[in-house]
Amino acid sequence: MQNSDKPMSGFTRREFLRGLAATAAASLAGSIATGAVLSEKDDRFVRPAMYWKPLDGGRVECNLCPRKCGVEKGDRGQCGVRENRGGIYYTLVFGRVVSQHIDPIEKKPLFHFKPGSRVYSMATAGCNLKCDFCQNWAISQSRPEEVAAVRLAPERVVTEARAGDAPVIAFTYSEPIVFYEYALATARAAKKAGLDAIMISNGSINPEPLRRLAPELGAYKVDLKAFTEDYYRKICKSRLAPVLETLKLLAKLKVWTEIVVLIVPTLNDSDHEIRSMCKWVHNELGPDVPIHFSKFWPTYKLQTLPSTPASTLNRARRIALDEGLNYAYIGNIPGHEGENTWCPQCKTKLIHRVSFAVVKNLIKNGRCPNCSRAIPGVW
Repeated sequence: MQNSDKPMSGFTRREFLRGLAATAAASLAGSIATGAVLSEKDDRFVRPAMYWKPLDGGRVECNLCPRKCGVEKGDRGQCGVRENRGGIYYTLVFGRVVSQHIDPIEKKPLFHFKPGSRVYSMATAGCNLKCDFCQNWAISQSRPEEVAAVRLAPERVVTEARAGDAPVIAFTYSEPIVFYEYALATARAAKKAGLDAIMISNGSINPEPLRRLAPELGAYKVDLKAFTEDYYRKICKSRLAPVLETLKLLAKLKVWTEIVVLIVPTLNDSDHEIRSMCKWVHNELGPDVPIHFSKFWPTYKLQTLPSTPASTLNRARRIALDEGLNYAYIGNIPGHEGENTWCPQCKTKLIHRVSFAVVKNLIKNGRCPNCSRAIPGVW
């Protein structure tokens, strides 16, 4: 992962409370256990995994994501958080939270889902991709026992979100697909309590678990890393096709979806690739799916490349608009006009943003106040 959505603080009690101090420090004092490196044998976080099948010789096949890892006894899948114990597959991260913070929803980024909302963001360790540009590699590429954590049951997450005046809970920072069981239970607890749950994800999930999870979610943001299989294979150690299938299924299931594309100089910034991507989005998902083009900063294993020029992001946005996409945004350049939401019909500036802050929101009852055009989203 690399966009604006990285933890704004760590997982310790002091850091967590500092992040909430403005509105909720008093109510949260004493509510989070002190972070500590947890033993590999700490079974408080172990639960039976979902979506796997037994194979001969005690091996198992994971069917949660398209990798379909074949896992020997005592081994784990590539995500590092799901383990074969005696021919039974388990998740090791149920409630094993390594990072949490209250964020603005614009940081995810989601621009058409309850703008200005506060979001309780959380993650466990692990990821099913190996992106060379991951900004959160310290948790996404670690095994659970390598990262300090706190224990948070799904119901406790809801309590903490309410205490932080956050009506939305986000599964984010690492890859929530790999802590599927915990995300599903937490999303259900949030829904029961009248809160929304959202996925900030790479979209590499199989259809059946997605269908089960989707009814519990308010929105799903997909990081579309690029639009070539070659990029996915070389840079992310993964595949593009399953992500495109996820996007199509989300549209079919009517889950509010936004797409983020990290534009990496020389790797996925050609006019041809961006135009092909935008055509696909328009034809397969429709013109009203927001697409965000984000600035790359050198990090992790891609530190020799330059950051993305503003001119490249401007070009990507122009291509998206030329291809008929109504809502094309630019990320990681605070104050850029591409942060704002414009009416595609009368060109009124409907939402004025500066970085993660909503300065003004003119949308009324889901419509432009000037020409009455419906503006798709969850307002």
